[in-house]
Amino acid sequence: MDKHYFLAFDLGATSGRSILGVFDGVNFEMKELTRFPNTIMELHGKYYWDVFGLYKSLKEGLTECARLGIKLTSVGVDTWGVDFGYIGKDGTILGLPRAYRDPYTDGAPEDYFKLIPRDQVYGLTGIQIMNFNSLYQLYRAKQEDFSPLEQADKILFMPDLLSYMLTGKQVCEYTEASTSQILNPVTRRFEPSLLEAIGLSPSLLHPLVDPGVVIGTLTDALAEETGLGKVPVIAVAGHDTASAVLAVPAENKNFAYLSSGTWGLMGVETETPILTEDSVKNNFTNEGGIEGTTRFLKNITGMWLLEQCRKEWEKEGRKYTYAEIMDMAVKSEGTKAYVNPDDPRLANPASMSKMIALICVENGTVPPTTDAEYIRCIFESLVRRYAEVIRMLSGMISFPIEKLHIIGGGSQNELINRMTANALGIPVVAGPFEATAIGNCMMQAKAAGLVKDRWEIRRIIAETFAVKTFMPENM
Repeated sequence: MDKHYFLAFDLGATSGRSILGVFDGVNFEMKELTRFPNTIMELHGKYYWDVFGLYKSLKEGLTECARLGIKLTSVGVDTWGVDFGYIGKDGTILGLPRAYRDPYTDGAPEDYFKLIPRDQVYGLTGIQIMNFNSLYQLYRAKQEDFSPLEQADKILFMPDLLSYMLTGKQVCEYTEASTSQILNPVTRRFEPSLLEAIGLSPSLLHPLVDPGVVIGTLTDALAEETGLGKVPVIAVAGHDTASAVLAVPAENKNFAYLSSGTWGLMGVETETPILTEDSVKNNFTNEGGIEGTTRFLKNITGMWLLEQCRKEWEKEGRKYTYAEIMDMAVKSEGTKAYVNPDDPRLANPASMSKMIALICVENGTVPPTTDAEYIRCIFESLVRRYAEVIRMLSGMISFPIEKLHIIGGGSQNELINRMTANALGIPVVAGPFEATAIGNCMMQAKAAGLVKDRWEIRRIIAETFAVKTFMPENM
């Protein structure tokens, strides 16, 4: 079979990459072409994403393909969830998208629940109540009389916005839309009443499209500028976790996953949404997956804690390599300090280390005093939270969790992998660490008719990418 070349743009909250996937129907290879920063911009008290800078970075990835003489089969974009841009009636992008860490949504859910009660909002959407969900961003923007919203004809979620910049075509991809807290996971339609309650028209949202739909081709200008021609752009599983879960090399349905990076997304794949008293109480989320599945999961603050501490330490002249961080964590094994990683105060504090210390004092543990102790505290805190979430999951699903698959960048942290296997008492399978980009490319391969379904994709991934299994010790 001929080789097919798929370009995956995989954007996270701190960086993005363009990754080339090569697939001949049997063998699959990947190569990183470009990497670029993605940082939140603060301007006049508001926090934004520089979407125009991101577009420039996407063009550089396309140009690199042309430089290498690659004839692309298609392109796909995945990003984080909930954030969006405003589009005018004439198609103009109205300013920069607000970033989910903008504190303008602090307390927004509680205020919104005065309009529609919390239980009703969850019952309609099945989405974990988090202050930065799209619904609450729109609520606050309406309260602010935010000019882009006042002038908007449509909103486009981040992967759809970037795909629009590439193609000139507007769509609303299902997996990304499912994170908004506006979509009903049972009917798979937006709930008009949630927007009408804040004086917004449901017409702001495009009708949904499923992963695998062709959005359009590169614009004439891009086709000529990059030299690639009119390459199709596919609506992949636009939410990065949906793409990552597609790449879990599972053998059967009895698995849980942890997509580990800045955030930790821990959950299971189910055929239908789970909307129960326990799911409400435990604040779990029902997000869209491939082939009509549901990603029943919980958002856990992940390596964000360590990333922010490292920034503080670098400003103070202390810069550590990954190997040094692992060594420091091992040598601080006796550290007993811990925090709840999902404490709202850890979302974007002025000083992450000072906030961690304060919370440790509040929960009765001795706060860290050295950088090594902070690292160990963060690792211990994450593992404790993983164990809590697995226990909650096990009580809400109808099948046993036999393995935890850790995917994403965090899967390379062998210390946490061992600690997690011991804490959970089940095998932890680590890898592939490039799961999101792999899932992006394989969704493009499915759109091209090269693979049949998610289980064939997972079989190919299991045969192609090396993983490492950590068995529980001293059980």
